[in-house]
Amino acid sequence: MVFLDFFGKLRELGVKVTSHEWLALMEAIQSGAVEPGLTPFYYASRALLVKREADFDRFDQAFGAVFRGAPIDPALLDRFNDWLNDPIAPKVLSPEELAALHEMDLEKLRELFEQRLAEQTERHDGGNRWIGTGGTSPFGHGGTHPAGVRVGGTGGGGRAMQIASRRDFKNYRDDVIIDVRQVQVALRKLRRLTRVGERLELDMDRTIEKTGKNAGELELAMRAPRRNSVRLTLLMDAGGSMTPFAELVSTLFSAAARSSHWKRFEGFYFHNCIYESVFTDIWQRQEKPTADVIATATEGSVLVIVGDATMHPSELVDRHGAIDYWHRNDTPGVEWLSRLRRRFPDSVWLNPVAEQWWNAPSCEMVRRIFPMFPLTLQGLGSAISNLRSGRAASYTPPSSDSTWARLTAVYR
Repeated sequence: MVFLDFFGKLRELGVKVTSHEWLALMEAIQSGAVEPGLTPFYYASRALLVKREADFDRFDQAFGAVFRGAPIDPALLDRFNDWLNDPIAPKVLSPEELAALHEMDLEKLRELFEQRLAEQTERHDGGNRWIGTGGTSPFGHGGTHPAGVRVGGTGGGGRAMQIASRRDFKNYRDDVIIDVRQVQVALRKLRRLTRVGERLELDMDRTIEKTGKNAGELELAMRAPRRNSVRLTLLMDAGGSMTPFAELVSTLFSAAARSSHWKRFEGFYFHNCIYESVFTDIWQRQEKPTADVIATATEGSVLVIVGDATMHPSELVDRHGAIDYWHRNDTPGVEWLSRLRRRFPDSVWLNPVAEQWWNAPSCEMVRRIFPMFPLTLQGLGSAISNLRSGRAASYTPPSSDSTWARLTAVYR
């Protein structure tokens, strides 16, 4: 009965599961191709029943609704209880102790981290040297340090310069319908209608005028149809500190993707900052060179970037400064942002964080490149007015490394 409930819940939430696909799953279970257990069943059913990445979220909702409360392996539960009963609490440091911790530059930090990896042979907690938890070492997680390399765990202090672990982020949904209509109405104001192509549309006013001048004998006047000349490129920060805003950004993405009046629409993902490539699918790690995105910009192109612009300044200004420890970007992120800004004069940055929190150094730096507006209906309206008036194109970003060196000196 629980399987039928699962089938019904999937259909109820809009995952288009056919009876043939469902029977294939049942046959796989019956033949023993699916190992016993909830986790193997989850992956097998998702592989057989879900045909689009955009349905993964709804599949998870259905799976959680039906199988929440399923029995858990007692041995696994005991291991979790043992861990939870013996937590490692981070040290609470005074402002003086925190200020005494040495904040290293990125290259020195990476060198020291790889040295610790080679030397360390056991777990450490509460220390100031080894990779561990709850201490003042610049390596590990759950501790206190002004900057370092986070290994495992979840972010909390927002001070990590890089993260040495696999980071999986979900694509934004393109099927959200709540408030999408409001955003679509706002986006329609971005249209630039021009008459191009063959004269296929009847011009009623000129037809009447020409017919009158022709002593009442009908004379048709034709004109080219009006078409929107805007080519919209949407770049969206995904994962990490943007996770709480996933539904909001999905709403914007849904509205932009479902609007049919663009001459061309493209949506891409990035994390924290843009480097030599962006993602067409961040979940599957499918990339497109940023240079190719820049090369497609023509007259009528509009760039909208969505992100909280909150990161360690080294992610913007340093070579190899990307948050992903294994990502070796040869060109600093700030240079890629400047290239985008120069190639897309009509561009804005939408920030989902409340405006009073736009005081992080990285946010201040991004605002020197792009006009920034809050990701609200009012903020979106202001951004579109800025684009339509031409004010967005009036700013010329810094064009040399020396300019950025002076600009970012106070943040190092």
